[in-house]
Amino acid sequence: MIRRVFLMAAGLIAPLLAATLAQPLAAQEAPPPGPASPPPAAAVDVVMETAMGRITIALETERAPVTAGYILRHVDEKRLDGAAFYRAMKVVPDGSIGLVQGGIQDGRKLLPPVAHEPTTTTGLTHDEGAISLARGAPGSAQAQFFIILGSLKSLDADPSAAGDNQGFAVFGRVKEGMDVVRRILAVPVSPTRGEGAMKGQMIEAPVAITSVRRVIPLPPPRLAPKPAAKKPAARRR
Repeated sequence: MIRRVFLMAAGLIAPLLAATLAQPLAAQEAPPPGPASPPPAAAVDVVMETAMGRITIALETERAPVTAGYILRHVDEKRLDGAAFYRAMKVVPDGSIGLVQGGIQDGRKLLPPVAHEPTTTTGLTHDEGAISLARGAPGSAQAQFFIILGSLKSLDADPSAAGDNQGFAVFGRVKEGMDVVRRILAVPVSPTRGEGAMKGQMIEAPVAITSVRRVIPLPPPRLAPKPAAKKPAARRR
């Protein structure tokens, strides 16, 4: 049912994959694909500070190491500071199913595109709170991403489908701050901005992303050493 509702809203599968989550022009004009960042060794949380509140995201560095590592490089180099959420798409009018899209629109801050990491490889899916990379053709994705509200599993890879069936690369999940995501989805959109399937979905006043930082885990507490056992006093004869 959800898949049918989504297709009714977006039109056809091909426009959905090719245009609905297409990247902005600055990203399309970026340099040709380069090597992906080396995958990090362990799971990582990041905190995204926005003009509407804080969003904490758990990056799937074990199941989606290529994509999560690519985004972490942007985080560590502070390339996402000053980015914005610029799109709010309601699949159903009440906003229970939809997405918000954001990321870097200044092509000078973008790294080369990352290799596509489909959900058939990672085992991840586009359900509530999933964060995924926007793209044109497979292997063209850069640092534009979208967060899912509800369930949009029609965005997963589907090897049985015709045409571009690689879906989008999920690389993490919102741990805290879905209330912020919902507020972003509810902001006014322009009735005229945007092209094709994106017309009427562009946020009138984009929501600024002020910073994105790793959450540094606290070291385990140090246990106080046990006091040395007292030696029994020698008895006098």
